[in-house]
Amino acid sequence: MARKINDGCVACGACEGACPVGAISMGDGKFEVDASVCIDCGACEGACPTGSIEEA
Repeated sequence: MARKINDGCVACGACEGACPVGAISMGDGKFEVDASVCIDCGACEGACPTGSIEEA
């Protein structure tokens, strides 16, 4: 199951750089995870300073 980024996102970009498959990109005011690309490794979740990434 892919990860999702909730409204706590402060658009710092830490998650984007941590994703090994490039599944994260800037959306409308916050970063978003492309579920069709996400491999559910959790690297982005560990990199998020606000804890705004969770299992979808």
